[in-house]
Amino acid sequence: MATSLTKIDSSVFKPAPTCAAPPTPDPAKPPQPRKISIFLLLAAGLLAWVFFSNTMRDGVEQGVYFGVLLILGLGLGIALFHSRFGFTSAWRQLVAVGNGQGLRNHALLLGTTATIFMLLFVTGWSAFGNEPTPYSGTIGVGLFLGAFIFGIGMQLGGGCASGTLFAVGSGQSTVVPTLIGFIAGSVIFTTPWFFALVRDLPGMEPVLLSDHVGYVGGWGITILALLALIGISKVIQARRTPPPAGTPPTARGWARAVRGSWPMWVGALVLAGLGGAVMWVSGGIWGVTNALALWGARFLQLLGLQPETWEFWQQDGWAEMIADPVLSHQNSLTNFGIMIGAAIAAAAGGSWVLNRDIRWKHVGVALLGGILMGIGARLAEGCNIGAYLGGIASGSVSGWLWALAALAGTWAGLKCRSLAGLANPRPTDSVC
Repeated sequence: MATSLTKIDSSVFKPAPTCAAPPTPDPAKPPQPRKISIFLLLAAGLLAWVFFSNTMRDGVEQGVYFGVLLILGLGLGIALFHSRFGFTSAWRQLVAVGNGQGLRNHALLLGTTATIFMLLFVTGWSAFGNEPTPYSGTIGVGLFLGAFIFGIGMQLGGGCASGTLFAVGSGQSTVVPTLIGFIAGSVIFTTPWFFALVRDLPGMEPVLLSDHVGYVGGWGITILALLALIGISKVIQARRTPPPAGTPPTARGWARAVRGSWPMWVGALVLAGLGGAVMWVSGGIWGVTNALALWGARFLQLLGLQPETWEFWQQDGWAEMIADPVLSHQNSLTNFGIMIGAAIAAAAGGSWVLNRDIRWKHVGVALLGGILMGIGARLAEGCNIGAYLGGIASGSVSGWLWALAALAGTWAGLKCRSLAGLANPRPTDSVC
């Protein structure tokens, strides 16, 4: 049957063709006032706890500092849920059927974040005296192997680092095994027997564009590379004319801002602004996965074990992390904020409902996917947020190499999904 080419709103520059028009979104369900109240109280209570515990420990400025990080996490969770900003689904759609809409929105997020970072790096402007510092990842076997494993894990687990957090927060209980596996995999990496196997993998020093052409030059190269990526994705999509991406339920008019789904390009801009704010406040990139390793280590301590004596946790940075309270850890606070913010947004859209229809045969697959992501993130020194977003936006060559390896892992992950009985997008689908 012949298909007529229609166009979707690709959210970045010009539209790209698909084999059908995008579906009309269903109307959002009524808000859930009781759940909104519960989640708002939870956010307020945690914020008060963070402020007062850190104030009593290190003074008012530190109380404000960590409180601001939690608030930024809440904003990240709200933006992630409203825009359904996905990394896993975007790569799956690109590799499986050639729909590059999600990848083009990645480019918008990366370019906007890179612009904000460049301005902060050049001016040295910061909120709490923490000098803005680019992320630079080691280039080596660990980077390629870790990102590849992470790509497989994303597809099996059904979410990336940020996606898993906002999915759990919004009530998607089917993703809870992925989060549990993610924490478990992060801890497995830190165990003495595993860490001894991977600590000396071959690698070379990080490569930052700014070290060779300056911050402005590095930003220019990054933007040109992103524009080329957009062009390539549009050529691929024009040749394959894939199904359009699905559209989540939404409200209309002004209510869409708090109760509906946002266009992905809006989510990209908001996330870039919030990620830039994390850099402005803390001096470092927005990250996710080192907090999961910390949470797992804390759980082991509750069981009477002593992970702080392990070689991994005696390294610079990690030793301080496990010695300090969890509520004084930057990434833990933004992670908590993401989950609570997503819960508030989901309840506002009437969609916060625990999914009880769990297919237990897929629980093991999700758990395995999470374990692979946990191990892969530590091998590659970051995930889709820290290594990919933070790396490329900082002008680190490692960010681009991470993306290539994770895309290869995505291809392998789609094969694994088929073996596990999980569906992949097909050219004949109405949406992908």
